[in-house]
Amino acid sequence: MENSFVNILKNEKAHHGILRLTLDDQQNKNALSESMMTQLSKALAEASIDNSIKVIVIAANGNVFCSGHNLKEITDARKNDDDGESYFLSLFNLCSSLMKMIVNCSKPVIAEVSGIATAAGCQLVASCDLAIASDASKFATPGVNIGLFCSTPMVALSRNVHKKEAMKMLLTGDMINAEEAKRISLINDVVPEGDLTKSVMNLAEKISNKSSKVIKIGKEAFYEQHNLSLSDAYEFTAKVMTENTLNDDAKEGISSFLEKRDPNWSNK
Repeated sequence: MENSFVNILKNEKAHHGILRLTLDDQQNKNALSESMMTQLSKALAEASIDNSIKVIVIAANGNVFCSGHNLKEITDARKNDDDGESYFLSLFNLCSSLMKMIVNCSKPVIAEVSGIATAAGCQLVASCDLAIASDASKFATPGVNIGLFCSTPMVALSRNVHKKEAMKMLLTGDMINAEEAKRISLINDVVPEGDLTKSVMNLAEKISNKSSKVIKIGKEAFYEQHNLSLSDAYEFTAKVMTENTLNDDAKEGISSFLEKRDPNWSNK
């Protein structure tokens, strides 16, 4: 195990090219402090260009997955000459950059949620490509309760769940359980606490056995087409599939299927 960020972010490269990034700042409830976001961003940037890494898992130690922004940092910044305005903008831009990095990362990113995920912590879950949670997990965007509407978490939330469900979470700040989170498509699945890591690693391993080239093409195309009109989306994806079909791994995959054998991907 390699711990690149001791005491706050654990970096472990597991088998099958799976990278586990574990939030480990339990004293601050794994808050997305400036330091945590910087270190997560650095780890994701490095993983994105590392060909040995196939899948990224974001997990956390303790009974809180992520409590959102560090409110102590926000309060301290109010002492600045501008009442913290420049710091706040920088902080929220850093958070937005991190979330976009997850979406734009060429590797699939899976959230392994154990415990509570609130505000920007809920945003972190929603930003990941996939999410599996323990049956004890809970989710909320409670900023409205403290006079700070969860506007940036709203971006990720509203792109994953139905508008009415997102607005209910945002306007009430109420906590929802894992089953409800699954029902509204905030997460993919709910498993017993003791099976969480095993379930996530099984999913990650299944994905890691696919062609990394094809996964990269597919993930990029998925998010790109999502905001296009129906006609433009089909025009765009037709070009993507044409380029994909010309790829060596598509040739190998089709041949292996017809020949009834396992494919030999070029990235393996």
